[in-house]
Amino acid sequence: MALNLRLRPEAEEALRAEAERSGRSQQELLREAVDRYLGLATSEPKHEWDHLLTSGKVLPPRGSYRRVVPTVELAPGQKSIDLLDREDRF
Repeated sequence: MALNLRLRPEAEEALRAEAERSGRSQQELLREAVDRYLGLATSEPKHEWDHLLTSGKVLPPRGSYRRVVPTVELAPGQKSIDLLDREDRF
């Protein structure tokens, strides 16, 4: 069902902030809130890591996934751990 919802400015800002903080969409947060209010919510978190986001132990992603293109090529037989595990590093 599609629905238009007009929120008070304070609620709109709080919803926007929570969506940004948690990395979830505003729509997903509203669906969860309605489900809880109507007693339709499950007792388990939707995602196994939700409790980490809500506790602040894990920060949400700052951007969407993007493919990384390597800028350095390793010599034959060399591993990336070799670059990190050196005596000259402190």
